[in-house]
Amino acid sequence: MHSIKVKDYLNHRPVTFSQDMRIEAAVEKLLQSGQSGGPVIDENKKVIGFLSEQDCLKKMLEATYQNESHSVVSDVMNAEPFCVSADDSIVQMADRMTVNTPKLYPVCDSDGILVGVITRAHVLLALDKYLHDNYESGHRYV
Repeated sequence: MHSIKVKDYLNHRPVTFSQDMRIEAAVEKLLQSGQSGGPVIDENKKVIGFLSEQDCLKKMLEATYQNESHSVVSDVMNAEPFCVSADDSIVQMADRMTVNTPKLYPVCDSDGILVGVITRAHVLLALDKYLHDNYESGHRYV
């Protein structure tokens, strides 16, 4: 049977941020990467927060009104990131993603060290591949 674990589909080289990075630099990284957000990590690659496009948008809008910006990532990041395990099931991730709003989750080891990220697109790809593999092997779905 085809493996459907997070570790088989995650992005091992996600865009990451440091807490002292200026918001403008973080926005540039997001725009260049095409990611909707990313983990904020410390010098040991431990996940200490999460920065989303929405977080950046709020701060950039505020800076536009004030005609200046002095914000850094730690000012706007979610300081309670929800990490998932590389051994988590893709099916469980899909279920979680239908209820919760994050489009991207940091994948961490048991010490909170970043391993990668998993997105809705990765989960869809995994489910699609699983269904195609089962269909081609003769299984029919009702």
